[in-house]
Amino acid sequence: MAASRLPPATLTLKQFLRRQQVLLLYRRILRAIRQVPDDSDRRYLKDWARGEFKRNKSATQEVRTRWLRPRLKRKT
Repeated sequence: MAASRLPPATLTLKQFLRRQQVLLLYRRILRAIRQVPDDSDRRYLKDWARGEFKRNKSATQEVRTRWLRPRLKRKT
């Protein structure tokens, strides 16, 4: 069997698409923050958004799904 020509750090298509979605979300958040009139609020929100994205950088889809599951249960 021939060895793969792709470097080991190459993203799969699914990972690439997820990354693009996350980057799009981040850009939309930053654009929305630009509309905040108060400079100190704008700085706070920008720092908050950056921190949240950094904090969740290594989160996987499974972790997010497990976190959301209890919130999605129907009331009986």
